[in-house]
Amino acid sequence: MTTTARQAEERGGADRRLDRFFGYGARGSSLRTEVVAGLTTFMTMSYILFLNPAILGAVADPGGRRLPAPAVLTATALVAAAATLAMGLWANYPFALAAGLGINGVVAFTFVAAQGMSWADAMGLIVLEGLIITVLVLTGLREAVLDAIPMGLKKAIGVGIGLFIAFIGFFDAGFVVRPQSPATPVSLATLNGLKVTVFVVGLLLTAALVAMRLRGALLLGILGTTVLAIILNEANHLKLWPGGEVAALPHKLVGLPDWGVIGDFSLFGAFSTIGVISAIVAVFAVMLSDFFDTMGTVIGLGDEAGLLDRDGRLPRINRVLVVDSLAAAGGGAASASSNTSYIEAASGIAAGGRTGLTSVVVALLFALCLFLSPLAGVIPPQATGPALVLVGFFMLTLIRDIDWGDIEVALPAFLTIVLMPFTFSITNGVGAGFITYALLKLVRGKGRELHPLLIGVSLVFLIYFAIEPIKHLIGAS
Repeated sequence: MTTTARQAEERGGADRRLDRFFGYGARGSSLRTEVVAGLTTFMTMSYILFLNPAILGAVADPGGRRLPAPAVLTATALVAAAATLAMGLWANYPFALAAGLGINGVVAFTFVAAQGMSWADAMGLIVLEGLIITVLVLTGLREAVLDAIPMGLKKAIGVGIGLFIAFIGFFDAGFVVRPQSPATPVSLATLNGLKVTVFVVGLLLTAALVAMRLRGALLLGILGTTVLAIILNEANHLKLWPGGEVAALPHKLVGLPDWGVIGDFSLFGAFSTIGVISAIVAVFAVMLSDFFDTMGTVIGLGDEAGLLDRDGRLPRINRVLVVDSLAAAGGGAASASSNTSYIEAASGIAAGGRTGLTSVVVALLFALCLFLSPLAGVIPPQATGPALVLVGFFMLTLIRDIDWGDIEVALPAFLTIVLMPFTFSITNGVGAGFITYALLKLVRGKGRELHPLLIGVSLVFLIYFAIEPIKHLIGAS
């Protein structure tokens, strides 16, 4: 037997063994198709490697500590690789997971910046949230919680988070600023600065790439805008982004992983920092976001891949939900924020991916990115901002599914959507939506339509909003 024939036989044997494990032949796929699908999915979601460090590194906690970008990139790649590998090997579906956009914004701008938690306290809440969801999945209560929330509010939460993310992108990039005059809370930045020019060019470039339906459009937009920033910064002797690292030619492209933030969390630290009620509400608000994002994503992806049964259910969905819930906890434990299933996996499914082998390929590529930590500090916020704005646009499209003709749903949905960016808090938006929905049902004599769980949650939010006024009254007396 010739060497070529022996190699072909060996490859055929490996193909057969993989097919026996993943069953891609029975699902109408092949080894080559699964690998290409994995590469495609990775390209469309790998932007998170740079967006997550940008968001989590944007603010300092009360102790003045910022999460270093190289360490966050390492944590982001590590958890994404581990969670996606588990999804592929155990659940055997072509789904991929990584740090959830939206929740990382909550952690940075609500938990840390607004509520004054340390990074360890904030990540502890994410761990706790993930563990609670895991328990709800294992006991079958997750579906009960989902059934308690009307679909209109579920969609509104996603839309509000999209606006919140877009605002963060505009603000961090310096396109929207706090004006010196108190006439308006925010205003447009002066457009003659080179930094703002980089953002505008990056936004137009990324929008064009998305419109052209290029795979990896967001990642290509981030990298292209970064190249422009580096050229301008180097031409101005590193004075545009001082410090010698951001928007500067990197000293090296690869390096050893930075494990500096792994395991840095305090499970119950936030309870003493912001109080028990506020901590419970914070966990619940993040949990809701995780709930709806995951269920909608998983069912949507399963439908696109033709994997749902006759009743529209995904077989072995509990395995998917367990992996997703543990990924949320794992993201908090690694200081990467909650990890969740990504709708971007639809690109790999469109390329033919049908089994967990697609996910295994994605996981291996994320694992290789552990060695890209030197690049994390090079990306300026003007390069990640356009991607955040585009992600906000994608999430805003959910608004078409809300029944705006029904005041009982429309007004709570409206308050949920607008209060998130206007108050810079996802918790405020969710709470206002729940309370208003319950109130409108009660005053219109439809209290029986309210799920007991929704009533209970609304009461908790009422207590949350009443804490500060009560403290003020007690202090004044």
